[in-house]
Amino acid sequence: MPDRAFDLLVFDWDGTLMDSEYRIVACLRAASLSLGLPALADTAYRHVIGLGLIEACAMLYPLAGDDEHLRLAEAYKHEFLSRDPAGMQLFAGATGVLEALCADGYRLAVATGKSRAGLERAYRDTGLGRLFEASRCADETASKPDPRMLHELLAETGVPAARALMIGDTEFDLAMARAAGMAGIGATWGCHAPELLLRHAPLACLDDIADLPALLASLPAAAA
Repeated sequence: MPDRAFDLLVFDWDGTLMDSEYRIVACLRAASLSLGLPALADTAYRHVIGLGLIEACAMLYPLAGDDEHLRLAEAYKHEFLSRDPAGMQLFAGATGVLEALCADGYRLAVATGKSRAGLERAYRDTGLGRLFEASRCADETASKPDPRMLHELLAETGVPAARALMIGDTEFDLAMARAAGMAGIGATWGCHAPELLLRHAPLACLDDIADLPALLASLPAAAA
């Protein structure tokens, strides 16, 4: 295996690999209105993408009680599952990049705010599950930006934090990586603006997932 800076690449899912922002925002708004909660600006709904569902609901409506957050989460699930998934696609080039990274010997994992059922459904719909050796979801561990899901992935794969890299489109991804002692790369094609990503000192911010292999190839082994 050639010298490289990292062995394990951990990807966020929504907003990093899959262009699901529009559907998530629409479902959050519809779920909120169904419970009589005030509709918020798109930017508010977009900002919580990447968090666990309960945590997202609590951030959106901090004055609502725990029971209301649970009802909102259930209403969101109903909205999400009842809509046509046809408009939700992987970002252009994502499949080819992941396949190329695997062929080059990188190990791949997923750390996502999705539920386990949601991630397994996404794996089936995209056929990408075969490329990832490990994953953690928000309903089976702590939500981002808590680093627990990364600690668990590192323990499962046996890779030290210094040899693992987080790739994500939100500041929650990069804050989680930093707390876990991992490096991060910001994906500016997703939900959060570059200035939010840069707060967490990523190695780089990329505008296109197709640029990831070249960036990784340019990093000296000593960078880890």
